[in-house]
Amino acid sequence: MGALCGGGGLSRDILDRFSDRCLHFFPCLSDPARRSTFCLRIALVILHLIYVAVIFVFGEDLIHKTKQEPWYTIIYLLLFAATLAQYFITSGSSPGYVLDAMRVVNEADMSRNRASMTSNKDNPLQAKMDVVVTIDRNQLGRNLLGRGTMAWTKLVMDMYPSGTSLRSVTCTYCDVVQPPRAKHCHDCDKCVLQFDHHCVWLGTCIGQGNHCRFWWYICGETALSLWTGTLYIQFLKSDISKPWWLYAIMIMLLVTLFFCLIFLLLLLLFHSYLILTNQTTYELVRRRRIQYLSNIPERVYPFSKGACRNLYEFCCVQSSKYRMEPLPTAQELEDKLRPYTCSDIFSSRCCC
Repeated sequence: MGALCGGGGLSRDILDRFSDRCLHFFPCLSDPARRSTFCLRIALVILHLIYVAVIFVFGEDLIHKTKQEPWYTIIYLLLFAATLAQYFITSGSSPGYVLDAMRVVNEADMSRNRASMTSNKDNPLQAKMDVVVTIDRNQLGRNLLGRGTMAWTKLVMDMYPSGTSLRSVTCTYCDVVQPPRAKHCHDCDKCVLQFDHHCVWLGTCIGQGNHCRFWWYICGETALSLWTGTLYIQFLKSDISKPWWLYAIMIMLLVTLFFCLIFLLLLLLFHSYLILTNQTTYELVRRRRIQYLSNIPERVYPFSKGACRNLYEFCCVQSSKYRMEPLPTAQELEDKLRPYTCSDIFSSRCCC
């Protein structure tokens, strides 16, 4: 009996050591939320591999076509690799966190203050401040950080219309002043600039910093699903005799792929609409609950600059993931409320 207990303790010790090794090499497994995301990523990759492997293993027509036209299979495999690469790039990208943007503003303000101190070192009053730099650098850093925080607060509050209460735009979780279109994500526990949604499959938020990557990933996934579905249909229509269980597996995979394709197409169209109107999913769904959007009519897109300009800024102006947009003025909202006329088309009001 003691031997059994000793053997059980030994096996438990081995399992604990193995678990510690796994957590050492994969720290994400120690967090339940990150572990769930990690499992979802593995499941998604395996699902892609299953769909491609089945058609290549059992698709004799595709193998024959590959020998005749190798470029066809090469392009398909490149699309497959690019889609998976885009998935991991998007999942590992930052959506643009408010705290990071505030840190950038703080550092820029500290640099300006240091430059000002250096340029005014001949000033007797400034010389006293230089002594403070020599004696207590940490205190100076804290003072500059406070100035940077004030600079961030002023920068953000200038984006809101006059009369907006500071309390209404301060995150109660991060204790940071939120710029317009930002929101606290409870999954990431951070405030996100131009928050769209938290994607469970990607394990990250979709915001200003990675919305463009997310849209391209959806495009690649949709194209890959459409091409894979075409290959499966060609497989079922071929005259080569196959066992019944293979037909059953192919039909089941094709039906599942069909529903995934419908979802991807709807998601692609929905986000394309958001891009052309410069909206986010959160703003569209919770518009009446967002204080600065609740009084704006539904048919008015307050941040839109026209379809062409919105598309250009979304695709091409991605130099900074901390770029913020101020709320429109009353005059700009009145212009957006005015109905379109033929002269607006020629003056590019609809597009610019």
